[in-house]
Amino acid sequence: MKVITIVGARPQFIKVAPVSLELRAKNIKNILVHTGQHYDMRMSDIFFKELNIPEPDYHLGVGSGSHGTQTGRMLQAIEVILMKEKPHWVLVYGDTNSTLAGALAAVKLRIPVVHIEAGLRSYNFNVPEEINRRLTDHMSRLLLCPTKQAVDNLDKEGFTNIIDNGELIDIKSIVKLHTVSDQPVTINVGDVMYDLLRKTDHIIDKNSIKILHEYKIEKGEYILATIHRAENTDYKEHLENIIRVLSFLEYRVIWTLHPRTKNRLEEFDLIKDISRTVNIQTINPVGYKDMISLQKNAKFVFTDSGGVQKEAYLLGVPCLTCRDETEWTETLESGWNHLIGIGASQLKKCFPFGTPRNINHKVYGDGSAAKRIIKILIEYA
Repeated sequence: MKVITIVGARPQFIKVAPVSLELRAKNIKNILVHTGQHYDMRMSDIFFKELNIPEPDYHLGVGSGSHGTQTGRMLQAIEVILMKEKPHWVLVYGDTNSTLAGALAAVKLRIPVVHIEAGLRSYNFNVPEEINRRLTDHMSRLLLCPTKQAVDNLDKEGFTNIIDNGELIDIKSIVKLHTVSDQPVTINVGDVMYDLLRKTDHIIDKNSIKILHEYKIEKGEYILATIHRAENTDYKEHLENIIRVLSFLEYRVIWTLHPRTKNRLEEFDLIKDISRTVNIQTINPVGYKDMISLQKNAKFVFTDSGGVQKEAYLLGVPCLTCRDETEWTETLESGWNHLIGIGASQLKKCFPFGTPRNINHKVYGDGSAAKRIIKILIEYA
């Protein structure tokens, strides 16, 4: 069996790590295609090294550009690779332009698509990721969902070939799976990011000592901030308010600057506003281990990243999310995550915080999502 995996952005490198490991363990030929959507070393190369992901077999070097330009370049290049390699499956992850381009190229060539992290919904069509994930779901043969809620979302949209009513599938029962329907198959396999967190937990504890010393911070005495979405960064007034809000908080702020955010801060001449604050320290993007260490030891996290929201929940760290909605509704229901609006416009409504309920890790599976995924690929091949 031959599998082609298509990635291009930082969140996908994290998700692909446990799946890549399981593919190698089963001696399944996996051809890795890196679109180059994220091309900065700190947003790309460091993750391959840290997470033991093999070097890409193809690096497309697409780089930045408008959504149409970027997706079109990817589509054209991926099609050539698929026609040459003729894989049994094409694996795509999440909701980026790389995801959409990979799925579209494959389905046009009648190669079955596997969407890992299928079924997530924000129900906000102004967000490009929502369009990408919905279109990808409707082009995929296997919809591998991270949660029961994701399965329920697909059920509402008319996907009927749902295994085990959307409950986390028992690994042992996968060999018995059979389907006669030509409908896409929807399965709750758990969350691959939870797999990686569990596997690296002992490393993160050791790394935390280093990271706290490096930035001269104490556990529970700082806020970790990370902002990158267009709705927050492409509008000067939103970035101004985020800076204002962070400067008013009574804690030191460690703000990891995504390249998009840094460019906008410079374009809007807001770097000087940050330099005038007494508590905000900006740093370059960091690798997986350092990022998880910074999250795990923070008082709370301030972000607009979907993955960071989920990681904060699993790490038991409160999160303030600069959005009006989230795909990870489980984090809201337990009180660990609070939506504070675009540009942090609704922050005051979130204070004071209540006491979050106990964390239910089981909503994201049992740490064996990658094993389930590979077993499903083998069974359905």
